[in-house]
Amino acid sequence: MDHALTRSQYVRWRNAIFAIFLASGVSIATWASRVPDIKIALGIDNAQIGLLLLGMGIASILGISTSPAVMARTGARRGMLSLMIMLSIGLVLIGVGTTVLESFPVVIIGLALFGYGNGCLDVMMNVEATAIEQEAGKTILPLFHAFFSFGTVIGAGLGWAATNWHIAVAPHAIAVAALILIGAFICIANVPNRDATLDPEESGEKPHWRERMHVAMSAWREPRTYALGVVMLGMAFAEGGANDWLALGTSEDHGGGAAMGAAALTVFSVAMTTVRIFGGPLVDKFGRVLVLRILAVAATGGILLFILAPSLPLVFVGAALWGVGASLGFPLGMSAAADDPTKAAARVSAAATIGYVAFLGGPPILGLISEHIGLLNTLYILVVLVAASGLASGAAKPLKAKEPSA
Repeated sequence: MDHALTRSQYVRWRNAIFAIFLASGVSIATWASRVPDIKIALGIDNAQIGLLLLGMGIASILGISTSPAVMARTGARRGMLSLMIMLSIGLVLIGVGTTVLESFPVVIIGLALFGYGNGCLDVMMNVEATAIEQEAGKTILPLFHAFFSFGTVIGAGLGWAATNWHIAVAPHAIAVAALILIGAFICIANVPNRDATLDPEESGEKPHWRERMHVAMSAWREPRTYALGVVMLGMAFAEGGANDWLALGTSEDHGGGAAMGAAALTVFSVAMTTVRIFGGPLVDKFGRVLVLRILAVAATGGILLFILAPSLPLVFVGAALWGVGASLGFPLGMSAAADDPTKAAARVSAAATIGYVAFLGGPPILGLISEHIGLLNTLYILVVLVAASGLASGAAKPLKAKEPSA
């Protein structure tokens, strides 16, 4: 049963979820930063690396899609703890499979656990973050996503250090997994039980699995889910496309070289993270819908400027606008999906599934198309998708207090 939280309990809850977002980012960057070493240690080629990435992506989407049913069964607290244990085991298997057993199948198994754990955790931690946002009465979900970004920076930095100090993948992965596990138990101890996410068995009920799945799938029958999915899909394409192709476009198509490519991607990332840190008060002042529309215009203009820029300084301006515009679409879509706490898990899962399919699958599709029409021409696809995201942003309007949740 829910009880009014004291200020101290609220702060501990908020900080715990901040830390879980951070840990998720650290874990993902730990894997990503060691991919070159994993490739060398296993003696595999780019096609096999692609297979590893595909396996992890499929596992992640399965985790996102099944998270409402898992959450209905375990509750948020036990669910998040179990998933952090799962992704930590996956990280250990990735390390051991790479430098101890030198086994490609073991690494795939590790990535499957790692991907599923992170995907399912992503929905649960966002549901908790939106509950904290509602408790606070102001927009703070973008700040949680900024902590995820901080985590990726920390994880990438640790990966860089491990590589330069010639630390093998196994001890690096085991050390990070141990830190995540310790953090998981500390964090979960500070997450309160809430009626919306309690294990049904704890309240004396034991619904049939069909009933749980009915609740989990209910969001897919709501038109608003698909409209929010369009908002998140466009911005996920914009973010994923930038992460994978912005540096290359700057380096090769604009002739800036590798260093300028890395610098342009850094400008994009800094711009996006900055808006996530400071954007909440703007959303509270002007509303989700207006902010999303303005950001869609910024992203559209930034991508167009990046494509058409006649000089490198304008390329960097385009990258900055692109980062600003892509910053809040995903977290605000999550926030809108969770307006009704009793349906939050199902709706966040459904909207996130659409967004993550775009985030994971979009960049490879862009790469295939670019082989035929060139990278900069391919980026016009992002312009269209971001514009569609802006047009669909009306779906993010907060639900009325008495609006039916079904």
